[in-house]
Amino acid sequence: MNDVVVAVCAVLLLTGAVLAVVRAERGPSILDRTVALDIVLTIMIAGGALYASLERRTDIVPVLVVLSLVGFVGSVTVARFASIEPAGEGRVRTREEIAAEEAERRRLEEADTRGDRRDRGEVR
Repeated sequence: MNDVVVAVCAVLLLTGAVLAVVRAERGPSILDRTVALDIVLTIMIAGGALYASLERRTDIVPVLVVLSLVGFVGSVTVARFASIEPAGEGRVRTREEIAAEEAERRRLEEADTRGDRRDRGEVR
């Protein structure tokens, strides 16, 4: 019975870690990535606690406490920097957004070279 519980817990932790890594990869904002990586760290701590309880080892507990403190300090630091950052500045743009911005910039440059005021939105 004990092996079944440990196996179920390990599968749940692994599933959560995979989903959190996917969230960290997709973003789109720095805060999304921070929360996802904080979840990964929490899952690592839970995995360490699962191992410590399975092997009846108490010497791992200080390591888990230090990991939790590092995670807390890291999250608070990122949140502090994100709070003073201008809106949209820390956002990672997708390839489609970059391509659309580049196409708009080129369109405006071409309109500027032709002297076409309608394309730039300067119709009188």
